[in-house]
Amino acid sequence: MHGPAMSGWLLMALCAATGAYCLLRARDGTGEERRTARAEALMGFGMAAMALPAAVVAPPVWGWVLYTVLFGVAALRALWFSRRKGHHLHHLVGSGAIVYMSVVMARSGGAGHGGHASHAMAAAGGVPLLTGLLLAYYAAYVLRSGARLIPVTATPVGGGGAVAGGPPEGGWAARPELALACRLTMAIAMFAMLLTL
Repeated sequence: MHGPAMSGWLLMALCAATGAYCLLRARDGTGEERRTARAEALMGFGMAAMALPAAVVAPPVWGWVLYTVLFGVAALRALWFSRRKGHHLHHLVGSGAIVYMSVVMARSGGAGHGGHASHAMAAAGGVPLLTGLLLAYYAAYVLRSGARLIPVTATPVGGGGAVAGGPPEGGWAARPELALACRLTMAIAMFAMLLTL
């Protein structure tokens, strides 16, 4: 059991670090950028708490209910803000995925208390079609985001100079490629969590 516990700790640390960076990003930028960074911080910290190895702290059933309510509200919020900015649709999918995993885990925790349907759902890893769709979404998101992080070589412009591409003003917290790397990290973590469902 050392392997799964170690991967749980690593996943927890990665998600917590990502959430902390998103909180740093939430201090600067426009209102929309801060709102997005706060939503991503919530997702990072929520995923970190879910990744905590059960051998260390076995979450009670009410903990899964708390996740369901918290991320259900986050999903509604993302749905509301997706009218203005399309990236909130990704937050909607992420919050919905955490709600889905929380419901599955709550039902599997209650399976020993007499629920045959919940036992069948937990044994099958939830609803296989929904799990498969979420896995496909996150796999595509990871591949697309990873491709966007590949550096593009500078091309000559007019007088033979290259396009300058230094870091933006505002320090390392304002770098767009770091924000994309955080989203990529959380998508990989979500994919891993869905695989273990």
